Amino acid sequence: MTITTGVRPPGPPGPPKRTTPVTLLLGFLTGGVIGGSLSAFVVGINIEKVPLTVAGLAVPAGYALLYYLSGAPRRAREARVVPRTALAMIESLEAVRGETSDVPVRFDATVAPEDGPAFRVEFKQDINLVELSDYRASGMLVVQYPPDKPWQVRIVKRPTPEWEERLAGARIDSAPGPAMTVDDRDGCALGILAVLGLLLGVAAVVFPYRVDLFDGTDTAAGPSVSSSTSSSSSSSTTVVSSATSTVTLGAGQSFLDEGELSRAIESLTQADDQDKGPALTVVVQERVLSVVYVPSDSQAPGFDLASLPYERFPALVEEAISTLGVQSPDSWQITAENLTADSVTIRVGVTGPEGTASLEADERGDVVARTPAGD
Repeated sequence: MTITTGVRPPGPPGPPKRTTPVTLLLGFLTGGVIGGSLSAFVVGINIEKVPLTVAGLAVPAGYALLYYLSGAPRRAREARVVPRTALAMIESLEAVRGETSDVPVRFDATVAPEDGPAFRVEFKQDINLVELSDYRASGMLVVQYPPDKPWQVRIVKRPTPEWEERLAGARIDSAPGPAMTVDDRDGCALGILAVLGLLLGVAAVVFPYRVDLFDGTDTAAGPSVSSSTSSSSSSSTTVVSSATSTVTLGAGQSFLDEGELSRAIESLTQADDQDKGPALTVVVQERVLSVVYVPSDSQAPGFDLASLPYERFPALVEEAISTLGVQSPDSWQITAENLTADSVTIRVGVTGPEGTASLEADERGDVVARTPAGD
């Protein structure tokens, strides 16, 4: 059987462009969701904001669900369309790449419908390496395509007996080109809008939290001290009044870091304007050091701020966490005080889901009492 292509009515309409306004908008929104959600997840973990971290996971999941639901009517319409079957002749073919057993092959073929003019179309389909030798230029195929989208051609690898009989001995004359293919010349615009959306999504999350994110990361520099209301450096902020001093570390730092607490105490004791007399209490938390000095009208003996064994404080916290039944601590606090004529008392408290545990140490940092969680 020979099918010729002479002068015929115009063939089926060509495919639409990929980058319609709706496609461009979806590309921009998708980039924004990707950039914003990733930034929210990373920033939320970094500054310990659980709602932001959860939003970084929930937003892309919700967007994906909405995207899927919005395409449901279109998929339902496409599922009801009965594909059209026709014979086709391979004009040329080219394997795009071959990393796996299924090789993407680009076909240029002439399709000859029974009820319309033949047309040229270019399409890609994965072909198994074992079957690749069955496809060659001028070879005949049975193909299917949606009636309203003739460019979406797919090879029927196992045609019905009726079409196998038609395929045997069939010949098709080449249809004039060019071959139909999806016009993606404007794909650059889609990529630019997607990148722009991604950058705007990142900026929308990072900008409001820039202070928490970049509030100092230089742990090597000692904290600054000021006799005014407050002053800040790249690693800490120190607030000084007539009776108290407070040192606050930047994000990502801890007074349990090696040498961090000693540097903060040294900066307070060596400053020219810190001649405030003995300390009444010292409270140390993860990122905050607070010192209360003995008031001038108080009879409390206090203690020398530089006399405490600060190098022992991290070990005391570690001992309280590991030996007193608090497996997952939420917070910890060290309090050193001397309110009477007795010696300095150092107390370490650790709080977690199991309850609150504490231990007590003397002025040398030696543990003298322990209270496990739940007692």
